[in-house]
Parts: sequence; structure tokens; C-alpha cells
Amino acid sequence: MGTRYLGTIEEVTALDAYIKLVRATESVTHRLQPYLETYKLTVTQFGVLEVLLHLGAMHQRDLAEKLLKSGGNITLVIDNLEKRQLVKRDREVGDRRCISVSLTPAGKQLISDIFPAHVEAIAEQMKILSLDEQAELGRLCKKLGKQK
Repeated sequence: MGTRYLGTIEEVTALDAYIKLVRATESVTHRLQPYLETYKLTVTQFGVLEVLLHLGAMHQRDLAEKLLKSGGNITLVIDNLEKRQLVKRDREVGDRRCISVSLTPAGKQLISDIFPAHVEAIAEQMKILSLDEQAELGRLCKKLGKQK
């Protein structure tokens, strides 16, 4: 469904593309969410675990930036993961304002166990597009996301 806004062709085209982008994202996320819920994880909690698995320990503020979350939101997400003993926080020795977040052994085990099935579920959702279309979608999203 496109927009009913009556603006310039540029406005209508941009708004229509934006609506479709958001709806597609929400739709795919909605279909993937039940899998994460079986592990009592939100999308953002899963994102934190995945980033820490693949990139290693990070400062909390860098993690927030990587996941495009506010400082307050990432603090709450990490609080909840820490309560489940999936991550731990360590204050930097030289600057106690800096907090490093890392996976605990339980957190590493959980994300290592569930990540492959999550990738399969994403691949299943994306297979409606050809590999070339997926690559083009990725290229266009990256271009849009890197705009200043």
C-alpha cells in the first residue's frame, strides 16, 4: 500500500519507498520474533549477543552506536542480559566512566547455539528474492544507511 499524500512526485515517491521499507522490515522481524521469544530474547538483546560473539568485548557506548540504540536503551538491555548472566560489565581501569561489555560463558554458549538456526530463518525469509536481488537490496540499504 502506497501513500495517499498529495505532494510533489519526489515527496510521494520517497514516502512510498519509506513506507514499503519500514513495512518490509517490520514484517520480516515479526516473522522471526517467535524464534527469539523461545529463548526469552528481544531483537535488541539478540543483537547485543550477536555483536559480542562476532566482534568481541566492546565499550557500552560503542555497542549502543553499533546497534543504533540510545544510551538509556542499551543500558536497560544490558541490565536484563546481565541479570540472566549472559553478559558482564567491567569498568576500565584508566577511565572508570568507560564500561566494557563481554559475553559470559553462558552467553557465548547460548548465542553460539541459536545463531545458526536464526541465520537459516533469515535465509528462508529472504529466499523470495533472488541472490542478485538480495545483493541489490543490501547495496541500496547500505547506501541509504550511510547517507549523512
